[in-house]
Amino acid sequence: MKKAFNHTVRGRTAVVTGASSGIGAAFAARLAQEGYNLILIARRKDLLSKLALDLENKHHVSAAVLAADLTADEDVRKVEKRISGDNSIDILVNNAGFGTRGFFVEVDPEKSQNMVYLHVMATLRLTAAALPGMIANRRGYIIQVSSIGSLFTTSHYVVYSATKAFINMFTLGLHKELAGTGVKVQVLCPGLTDTGFMRTDEFRSFDYSSVPDFVWMSPEQVAEESLKALQKNKPVFIPGAGNRIFVRALKTPGVKRILGGLFKLLGGKFY
Repeated sequence: MKKAFNHTVRGRTAVVTGASSGIGAAFAARLAQEGYNLILIARRKDLLSKLALDLENKHHVSAAVLAADLTADEDVRKVEKRISGDNSIDILVNNAGFGTRGFFVEVDPEKSQNMVYLHVMATLRLTAAALPGMIANRRGYIIQVSSIGSLFTTSHYVVYSATKAFINMFTLGLHKELAGTGVKVQVLCPGLTDTGFMRTDEFRSFDYSSVPDFVWMSPEQVAEESLKALQKNKPVFIPGAGNRIFVRALKTPGVKRILGGLFKLLGGKFY
């Protein structure tokens, strides 16, 4: 497989949150293949430890494990302390996230609050912790994992879409502020991806058979396309040709009516 980075990465570190499965684990594996040492962050220490051992054995890199729940302030502080001042950090992938499904007034307010904290505050604080070292090195990459759902609104997912839209605007602003520093940022907006995200109790009634196979991307495809696009220094990246066509189609008059059936399958309405 072709290298995603032209420069040497020996001795450099990549930090990945939500690394125990899905897109986070795919980023970890791909970055280890590049030769990056890793700091893997997620709630499940057992899954992280297994992944770390696998990647160390396969790619001969160092993979540190940091179990943390990034909806909890004390755990965010723990991660901040670990990465602040570590000038070996080249890459930060803010991937940790979750979703809820249902009308806003019916969703547990604590879940909505945790989602806001995770997607907004944890993203802000970990970015702030990693940036000074990158700026000092005049090199670094930050990938903020958002969602194609941040580009439009639907019922049943209002807090999720809103928090992901914040990530978009935050990253676009950073892109302007960091011009000329050597630090590149990307907001990654994947569509339907075959991860554990939709295999939680929140989505237990979701009918996977209702969505054609060609719509889904694998986590590995998402990570690979993201890293390739990162070199182009474009602040927004939508992986998958089908997803990009879909987003362009949103600007076509009358398309919302055509797409309404798809969003009914997802339990919501399209606006």
